[in-house]
Amino acid sequence: MFHKEGYKIISITLVFFIGINVASYVAIQNDEWQIGIFSVTLILLILILQFFRNPKRKTKVDDRTIVAPVDGKVVVIEEVFEKEYFNENRLQVSIFMSPINVHVTRHPINGKVVLSKYHPGKYLVAWHPKASEENERTTVVVKNSSIDVLYRQIAGALAKRIVNYAKEGEKVVQGSDSGFIKFGSRVDVFLPIGTEINVALDQKVKGGESIIANV
Repeated sequence: MFHKEGYKIISITLVFFIGINVASYVAIQNDEWQIGIFSVTLILLILILQFFRNPKRKTKVDDRTIVAPVDGKVVVIEEVFEKEYFNENRLQVSIFMSPINVHVTRHPINGKVVLSKYHPGKYLVAWHPKASEENERTTVVVKNSSIDVLYRQIAGALAKRIVNYAKEGEKVVQGSDSGFIKFGSRVDVFLPIGTEINVALDQKVKGGESIIANV
């Protein structure tokens, strides 16, 4: 299964690559060149297909758990002052996504979207300390009876487009699709102080399945 954000790119790429191979077959009378062109276009197509893959995830819905919003590696676990919405200290858990990770963003909890905001910005490398505040990003806050969570999609040096589906006032389901980030980037999650963290630095997590914290 592929994410809807990739349908147009996959279709255009497929038509383009077919055209290149047909042209090479007609114009180039050399088997080695034809095989080489076919191999290169096939590899590129596979890379594009794997980037836009959207595997089904079995989320165990629970108002007292927070699931990873994306696939990737945990690169930050620390207490910080969150100044955009809460204006208080929060536990920050950051997950870095490489270009080979699934890039679907999922809602970490059930609840109501109380904030959904886009911020234009720079394209510093995703692990840069100032990326969370200076890069292009979106901020979403979801709240339920047990917890309120802020999560932030952050563009990286390669990620030039962030897609955010969350709308203020709507109710969302834990693990459901909330957006997409193209190419490597990261997502920051801000949790209340006292939340039990279930992950460690450098641990790999799966969006919608890995429980990163408990209330």
